[in-house]
Amino acid sequence: QVQLVESGGGLVPPGGSLRLPCAASTNYFSLYTMAWYRQAPGKQRELVATISSSGNTNYADSVKGRFTISRDNAKKTVLLQMDSLKPEDTAVYYCNLVDDFGIDYWGKGTQVTVSS
Repeated sequence: QVQLVESGGGLVPPGGSLRLPCAASTNYFSLYTMAWYRQAPGKQRELVATISSSGNTNYADSVKGRFTISRDNAKKTVLLQMDSLKPEDTAVYYCNLVDDFGIDYWGKGTQVTVSS
């Protein structure tokens, strides 16, 4: 059983920045692709960014050039650095891991609100 714990959310004005860490409990963290998703009110959950075990990254078009995903395998943590935030980035942000058996693990999420 893997536990994922997100933190770092909050209220930030447009153009501001936030950094979201996600701590994982698995000792096999370095082997897994990690992902960040988000879900805005009334909308479906959407993929924001992924980072593979080798460090390859992918981003949704809506966040390219503004968000950066990274990982610290020693700390079993994946980070989402969010810059130039826009009101449309307001959502609950979730950390995700899929293990070797195809089982999805999710954190409880952290709220990000971009508003003046």
